[in-house]
Amino acid sequence: MRRLLFYFGVLIFVGLIGGGYWYLTRRPPPPQAGMGMMGGPPPPVSVAKPVVKPITEQDEFVGRFEATAVVEVRARVSGFLETVGFQDGAIVNQGDVLFQIDRRPYVNAVNQAQAQVTATQTRIEFLRTDLQRADRLANQGVAAERTRDERRQSFQVAQSEINGARAALDQARLDLAFTEIRAPIGGRISRKLVSEGNLVSANQTLLTTIVSIDPIHFYFDIDERSFLAYSRMANQMRPNGGNAGLPVLVGLATDREPTRPGHLDFLDNRLDPASGTMRVRAVFPNPDGLLTPGLFGRVRVPGSDPYNGVLIPDEAIGTDQDRRFVWVVAADGAVRPQVIRPGPRIDGYRVVRSGLTGEETIVISGLQRVRPGGRVTPQPTELPPVRTPPRS
Repeated sequence: MRRLLFYFGVLIFVGLIGGGYWYLTRRPPPPQAGMGMMGGPPPPVSVAKPVVKPITEQDEFVGRFEATAVVEVRARVSGFLETVGFQDGAIVNQGDVLFQIDRRPYVNAVNQAQAQVTATQTRIEFLRTDLQRADRLANQGVAAERTRDERRQSFQVAQSEINGARAALDQARLDLAFTEIRAPIGGRISRKLVSEGNLVSANQTLLTTIVSIDPIHFYFDIDERSFLAYSRMANQMRPNGGNAGLPVLVGLATDREPTRPGHLDFLDNRLDPASGTMRVRAVFPNPDGLLTPGLFGRVRVPGSDPYNGVLIPDEAIGTDQDRRFVWVVAADGAVRPQVIRPGPRIDGYRVVRSGLTGEETIVISGLQRVRPGGRVTPQPTELPPVRTPPRS
């Protein structure tokens, strides 16, 4: 019985060895380089030539919008507030009546000043006639010279008094005009800080604020290297110097790309020694009022002179540790990696600073199917001059 079990085990062992030998000798060969995983044709990939066109590199900075003018509205005369002539947060024009202070005390002051002017003018006319009479009598030897001198003096004093009375009348009229508080600038007004019926103190009580909205300023900081580059560009545009006037674009946090045009109009006179940055200001038209003081934004400034650049899609770029590369496709479908140095994004593409001349054919879609030393089936396509990348 034991011998029978022994022979049975030997037969099973021999059968396993024979089956393994048959599998190793009869299985299909591994796929060759340039063929599919199942031995078919090389995998299809989309290929295209890079876009080559004149470009200007752009630098982006983050900054904040500020109004070109901010005014705190205060009364120039004291009195009780009668009416408010605006809606909170409305757009006002320069000269619009915002507040009305009780006019009656100032109307009385004008009437009193006018009466004083009239009385002084009447007195001057009387003194002029009296002086002329004294001159005739003195010339005839009837009146003394002292009498004529005294009347001349009274007449001259009255002339001085009329100047003071007229100045007082002008001041009373000015105070009356100040009871109407008008908008000193046009722009967006804040809420009223004092309601009707309250006492307003001259030059003290803050009534509201107004900020201008069109145009609007945008302040941002640039590093020393960027400042020197912009200065050289500005000197080429204007030999007399100055960076003001360089065209820029700005966008809000909700904008995919900066699109609102403007220009630089101010550079500070020194770099901040603590941060090594320079404060820069740009001005932008704001007819729709969307650019609000206090908002953050992204400004795009020309960072180079125009040159012929090589542009490729971001998805065509592979990563190998700290290197960036693209797959270059030969005429026979062979692929090889080409190390590149990418730059900023322009028109939906990535600028290639070095590594490509623009004449190569590169893989732009299907990178996961490409293998080093392998082959692919190119499917040519043409990249548009300007590309809108898909939203993430």
